[in-house]
Amino acid sequence: MVTELNAEEKSTLKTAAFGAVYLVSDADPGFFAMLKESFAASGALAGATGLVKEVLTTGPLPKLPHASAAEVEALVLPALSRSVAILREKAPSEVDNYQAAVVTAVEQAARAIHGVNAREADALAKVKTAVGVVSDPTITRE
Repeated sequence: MVTELNAEEKSTLKTAAFGAVYLVSDADPGFFAMLKESFAASGALAGATGLVKEVLTTGPLPKLPHASAAEVEALVLPALSRSVAILREKAPSEVDNYQAAVVTAVEQAARAIHGVNAREADALAKVKTAVGVVSDPTITRE
């Protein structure tokens, strides 16, 4: 059973997903690295299906605070956990879809430039924990 999400819930899901990509992209220094990583992740988010695709690909882009990485992390990680809780309550069939879209997006972002560095691996682990996905031990740090 899928229950309609309200605007605030949709915003939470979208902010969390895009924020997760930002956290991983920000872990690799440089504007061009961040741009290329964000582009790599966008395909995964757009490739979601069903309700998750609708939420992630329609409406305005979320606004993340212009703050330190720690402050963005303090906003994004709880939002990821809250997003999964919202879907479990209102659209349980979409939980796996959301988790897969977010994890695929952050993994693609991390691998887009020179493989996964230690800071990116740390960000990946935090994102995966927040969405309730066991971290992949095969992710190698460079």
